[in-house]
Parts: sequence; structure tokens; C-alpha cells
Amino acid sequence: MASSISSPSSQNPSVQSGRRIALWLFFMCGLVAAMVIVGGATRLTDSGLSIVEWRPVTGAIPPMSEADWLSEFEKYKTIPEYAEVNFGMSLAEFKQIYWWEWGHRLLGRVIGFAFLLPLIFFAVTKQVTRRLSYKLAGLFVLGGMQGALGWWMVSSGLSERVDVSQYRLAAHLSLAVLLFAAMFWLALGLWPQKKIAAPDKLRLGAFALAGGVFAQMVLGAFVAGLRAGRTFNTWPLMDGKFFPDGYFRARPAFHDLFETMAAVQFNHRIGAYLLAAGAVWFYLAARKAGYEPRARLVLAAVGLQIVLGIWTVLAATPIALGLLHQAGALMVLATTLYAAHGVKAHRA
Repeated sequence: MASSISSPSSQNPSVQSGRRIALWLFFMCGLVAAMVIVGGATRLTDSGLSIVEWRPVTGAIPPMSEADWLSEFEKYKTIPEYAEVNFGMSLAEFKQIYWWEWGHRLLGRVIGFAFLLPLIFFAVTKQVTRRLSYKLAGLFVLGGMQGALGWWMVSSGLSERVDVSQYRLAAHLSLAVLLFAAMFWLALGLWPQKKIAAPDKLRLGAFALAGGVFAQMVLGAFVAGLRAGRTFNTWPLMDGKFFPDGYFRARPAFHDLFETMAAVQFNHRIGAYLLAAGAVWFYLAARKAGYEPRARLVLAAVGLQIVLGIWTVLAATPIALGLLHQAGALMVLATTLYAAHGVKAHRA
């Protein structure tokens, strides 16, 4: 199949400026990935409710004295998680969970400045076109919305629950993943690269695979939200059964898909099998179209992630494996986007 090197259009910045902006966006993707992983650690260590106030500006300063620490601890003692889960914990134990949540929020602030300041620089030096500036400004606004969505998630666990809503957790992760994907896709478009003319079904398949990875990550958020990875620690069956006991039997049945540990883990397992089948199909179709290298990368990433997932379940989700599995999900998403971006419409 014929290939070509894409070049910036009149709507894009110069090649040199485009490379600079692309490198910055790739760096931002790395920061967002770190944010997702730290967020996962916050969840796995049950640290997400340790800070019960949202202070976007003054919250950047941690407690500086023993009195400050005692004040924060007293605030934490007013929520159900302390009374029902952590009653009697020491101040030293509180500090351990506090630092995880504080670090997560601090990283969010760092990401905001790491995006805004270079954006201003590129705009002042006229290295971005009007169309690109709109896209970058939109990403910045979405980043701000992510902070508000994070607090909305935390607030769900401060009054009547001992943890956050799994639905709000899934929404919070979904927006983070969308930001990662949007920045990665925009960076790919600014970096000159070889594209392959391929049949429409291959292009659609690549986008469908990327969408499937996103959906699978959302299903994984429900697993994390209900701590379902620490149950049914057998494979390939779930405690000796393909369909776990009680699956899809609640009323209304639709709620059961996202309300029980058995259901969310089963859904996540089925999603993994479907993605594996899709990756194999994409690889075989890509071989016929002369697009094997990137498809091979997708197949390898999906395969590695499934192995990590099985290992994580069998080990009852230790923190290190859980975070590695989460990082692997972002890697799979990046490879599928890379594969989709490299396919151009076939012209007879």
C-alpha cells in the first residue's frame, strides 16, 4: 500500500513549532498518567476522604504544625468513614492517608500550571494558530472541570457513605482518560508521521478498538469503586463458576451491572476477552493492508495488559500490581490511538 508523510496544513503551526507543542503535549500526557496512577494509589490505600474540604488555593499548603494536623484530624473524625472504618486510628496513621490525597490534589494543581504557562508562551510567541488555540483552551477548561468533578466525587463520601460513589469515581476517571486521549491525539497530529492508506473497515476497526479500551477502563473504575478486585480471586472461573452467584438478579436488574462486586468484576473480565478478540482481528486485518507494525504493537499491549489483569486478580490486587495494571491500561489506550491515527482513508 502506498504511504506518505503527513505535513502541517495551513491550519496547523509550522513543523518546528508543531514539534515543540507536540513534545509539550506528550509531556502533559505523562503528567495526566501520573495523576491517574496516584489517584489509583489514593483509592487502594483508602486515602481519598482524608481531606474533607475543597480549597483550590489555600489547600496547596499542607498542615505546618502539630495544631494544624490535629485540626485536620478533627475534621476527618466528623465523617462516617472514620466512625465506621477507621475509628481509633492514630494521628500518625491519619498522616499516611492524608499525604496520598494531598499529593493527588497537588499534582492536579501542578498539571494546571504546566499546561497554562506554556500555553501562554506559545500564544504570545505566535506559535499556535487560532484553530489550535481553541483546542488547547478547551483542554484547559476540561482540566479545570476535572478538578471540580473530583470534589463532586469526594463529597459523595462525606455524609452518608463510608466511601465515594462508584458512579462518580467512574465519571472522574472517564474525564481524566478523555483528557489524556485528546492531548495524545492532538500531539500525534502535530508530529509529522507516516500514514498508510487502508480500507475503511480497518480505520473504523482502529477507532472501535480505542473506544473499547476506553469503555474497559470505565468498567475498571467500577471494579476499583467497589473494591471488587479483592474478591473472586480465581481465574478463568469466578469461584468455580463462569457466571458468579447473584449476577444480574437484582431488581431492577440494570442496577446490578454496577452495584455488586460480582457483577462489576464479571463485566470487566468479559470486556477484556472482547478486547483481546478485537486486537487479534485488527492485527490480522492490518497484515492484509500492509499495516502490521502498529497493529502488532496494539496486540502486544493488549496481551500484556490481560496477563497483568489476571495476575492482579489472582494476587487479590496488591497496590503495586493494581497501579501497574492501571498504567498498562493507559499504555493500551495510547497504542490504539497511535494505530488509529496512522491510518488514512483509502483512495482508489
